[in-house]
Amino acid sequence: MNLTESLLHALKAHGARRIFGIPGDFALPYFGIIEKSGILPLHTLSHEPGVGFAADAAARVQGGLGVAAVTYGAGALNLVNAVAAAYAEKSPVVVLSGGPGKREAHSGLLLHHQAKSLDSQYRIYEEITCDRTRLDDAAKAPAEIARVLASALRRSQPVYIELPRDMVDVPCDPVVPEPPAPVDDDALSACVDELLARLASAKSPVLMAGIEVRRYGLEDKVAELSRRLALPVVTSFMGRGLLADADAPLAGTYMGVAGEPGISHLVEASDGLLLLGEIVCDTNFAVSERKIDLRRTIRALDGQVATGYHVYPDIPLAALVDRLLVRVPATGRHFDVRRTEFPHGLVADDSPIAPTDIATAVNDLMAAHGRMPIACDIGDCLFTAMDIEHTALVAPGYYATMGFGVPAGLGVQAATGQRPLVLVGDGAFQMTGWELGNCARYGWDPIVIVFNNASWEMLRTFQPESSFNDLDEWKFADMARALGGDGVRVRTKRELAAALARAHATRGRFQLVEAMIPRGVLSKTLERFVAGVRRLSMPGQPAGTAAEPSRVPAGLEGNQARARTMG
Repeated sequence: MNLTESLLHALKAHGARRIFGIPGDFALPYFGIIEKSGILPLHTLSHEPGVGFAADAAARVQGGLGVAAVTYGAGALNLVNAVAAAYAEKSPVVVLSGGPGKREAHSGLLLHHQAKSLDSQYRIYEEITCDRTRLDDAAKAPAEIARVLASALRRSQPVYIELPRDMVDVPCDPVVPEPPAPVDDDALSACVDELLARLASAKSPVLMAGIEVRRYGLEDKVAELSRRLALPVVTSFMGRGLLADADAPLAGTYMGVAGEPGISHLVEASDGLLLLGEIVCDTNFAVSERKIDLRRTIRALDGQVATGYHVYPDIPLAALVDRLLVRVPATGRHFDVRRTEFPHGLVADDSPIAPTDIATAVNDLMAAHGRMPIACDIGDCLFTAMDIEHTALVAPGYYATMGFGVPAGLGVQAATGQRPLVLVGDGAFQMTGWELGNCARYGWDPIVIVFNNASWEMLRTFQPESSFNDLDEWKFADMARALGGDGVRVRTKRELAAALARAHATRGRFQLVEAMIPRGVLSKTLERFVAGVRRLSMPGQPAGTAAEPSRVPAGLEGNQARARTMG
C-alpha cells in the first residue's frame, strides 16, 4: 500500500464517500492514484470554490467527511473562501492539496504557484482549519492522518492535508483510527443534573436545535428528547431544515423581528432556553425584539456546556444527549404545538412574480409530488426558503457567502442520490452557476430556480441610492441548453407554475427556471427583516427610509458588504 492509498482508505473509514476536485500539476500524481485505485469516486468540477461548496454540502447531508482535492497554490488558494465558510458553519471538509516535492522544495528556485514562501499556503490554512499536516514522512504519516481526521470529526470543522508530489506512491502502513476521547462521567452527570434542574424550575422552557445536531447525526435523538421533556422545539435561521424528517414538536424557525411573532415571543420570553448545538451569532440573534439574556440560557456547543456562568468543558453534544435520554424516561405523552403555516395554492394568473409566489409554487409542487432537498444561496432566495415547508436544506446562513447554492446542489445529489431544488439569485448564479455544465457527466438533474431581478437586491435594500447594485441583462435560461440542460424564462405566476410542473416531469437533464422579478419586490420575510432592523437600529425612523449601513447585521447582506456590522 502506498501513502495515497493509505490516506484514501482512512478517509473512507472515517465516513468520506466521494471526492470533489480539480487537478493540477502538483496534484496529478495523487489524482492518478485516486482514479486508478477506485477507493473513492472522484467528481471533477470547473472552479475550486465550487469544489469546496460541493464537498461542504455533501458533508452536511450525508454525515462523515466531505473531501475537496486541489493542487498547490493556484488551486488551494482559490478554495480558501469555501473552506472558511465550512469552518464558520462547522462542516467537516478535508482539504487534500498537492505540494512541492521535498527535493524541489530545497532547490533554491522559486516554484510556480508559490506566493510569499513555500509555507504560505500552509499558514493560511491554519486560520480556517482545526488541524493540519504535511505528509512528508511515510513512517509518521499513518499517525498524522489518524489525528487530523479524528479532529475533523470531533470538532466538525475542516482540516488540511498536504501531499508532496514525490511522496504519493511511497510505501506506507495502514491508518489505525484514534479511539474516541474519553468523557469524564462525574462531570457529565453533574452537568445533566444542573441542566435538568434548570429546565424543571423554568416556567416556559424551549429547546432550540442548532446545526451541531445535524453535524453529529443527532436529529432523531433530539426529537425523542424533546418529546420526553415535553418542550416546544424551534430551529434558528441557519438551522432551518433540521428535524424535517424527525417526529419532533417543531413549532417553526426563530427569526426575531423577521419571523412569526408567536415563535419570537416563545423564544425571547423563555426563562429556560436550551440551545443544543446552536451558534450564537448575529444571523440567529441580532434581530431579537427583546434582548436574550444568555446568562439564563443553557448552551451546548463546541464540546462544552454552559449554564449561566457555569461551564462544563469536554462534554460532547452526543454524550450530553445520550445521557439526557438515559435520565429522562419515556412517558408516552404526545406534546402538540401550533406549527407554522406555509403558503399554498398559487393563483396561477398573469400577474408578475414575487418571491413569495415562488415559495407558494414550490409548496404546491412538493404537496403534489413529495419533498425535495433544497440547496440555497444567500440573499432573498434564503429568506424565501423560510416560507417553504420544512424539508432538508443546506445554505450558508451564517457565513453568508454568495455562490454556494448551485455547487451545493450538485453535492447534495451526488451524496444522497435525491434530486435537489436549488434556489439562487442572479448575482450568485453569475459566480458559480456554470458548474451546471458538469451535470451531464454524472447524471445529475437538479431543478434550479434563478431569482432574477437584475440586481444585488438585498444590498440595494440597505443602500437604495447606489447604482453599483445594478446587474446587466444575462439571459440565463438561454444558456442552459449549451450547458446540457433545459431553461425557460418566466414572468407570470401562470408561467411559473407551468415551468415547475414541466421541470419536475423531466428527468436526466438539469432544469433551469429563470424567474423574472421586478426590482424592489421582496419576500415577505425579508420585508419584515428590513423593517425590523430599521426599527431596532434607529427607533423613530420613518419606515420608508434606508437603514444606516453601519447598523446592518453582518453576514445577512451577502459577502459584498461584509464591513457593515451591528456595531
